[in-house]
Amino acid sequence: MSNDIHEQPAAAAQSGPRVLALANQKGGVGKTTTAINLGTALAAVGERVLIIDLDPQGNASTGLGISRDDRSISAYEILLGDAPLGSALAESSIPRLDCVPSTMDLLGAELELAQSARRTHRLHDAIEAYYESRAPDDALQPDYTYILVDCPPSLNLLTINAMTAANSLLVPLQCEFFALEGLSQLLKTVERVKSNLNPRLSIHGIVLTMFDGRNTLSGQVADDVRSFLGDKVYDTVIPRNVRISEAPSHGKPVLLYDSKCSGSQAYIKLASEIIRRERELRAA
Repeated sequence: MSNDIHEQPAAAAQSGPRVLALANQKGGVGKTTTAINLGTALAAVGERVLIIDLDPQGNASTGLGISRDDRSISAYEILLGDAPLGSALAESSIPRLDCVPSTMDLLGAELELAQSARRTHRLHDAIEAYYESRAPDDALQPDYTYILVDCPPSLNLLTINAMTAANSLLVPLQCEFFALEGLSQLLKTVERVKSNLNPRLSIHGIVLTMFDGRNTLSGQVADDVRSFLGDKVYDTVIPRNVRISEAPSHGKPVLLYDSKCSGSQAYIKLASEIIRRERELRAA
């Protein structure tokens, strides 16, 4: 990765959506679950949302009900420059929410891009090209207000592409003993990307996931994270909730699977908090 951090910085942010990369090199922290359900909650309040699935496992695509047959053009083709971003858009069952799906081909993308020009900027360039080519009121090329990029659980070239394309980073952090382990490495990577590739990159917020109010440890971890990161931690906490775990097996976000459960209500609150922070950023 060290060689990938010394390319020309990205240009100023393109007009158009806010691009949020969801990243944490630690697996099992609720990153994909947050991407799916935050995207659904944002769409539910009227935002137009695109989720770009950059994880070769393709769980975000599956969780949105996008079948393997509907992934003939995926994030892999977009990164390699074989297809424009607009050709990969797949409609989900949620109004105003689309997805650029993932396939296992992404496993080879890092090796194939190793010697390519602007290998760290492929996603940034694809998003920028989409908006440059998009005609006003083009129903086939929607005008998204938010693009959420679901990153793989590692700090590889795919994640660097997401950070280079993003305005901000959203970090899901599990409420467990090792919650802060690896976070310092992620924050250092963010600073390197900001210095060398994307000067506009910032930490939008840390969202605490899998919180169990009956467990003293969860409360202690939440307190430690807030003490360490201050107001970078969202007020909203995502609880450990069985309905959240069940929803992906039905190819649905939890907000469609059970809109009244505590997990759904938490993601609605998180979406509201993110929109509020965005308004504050624009007003500053």
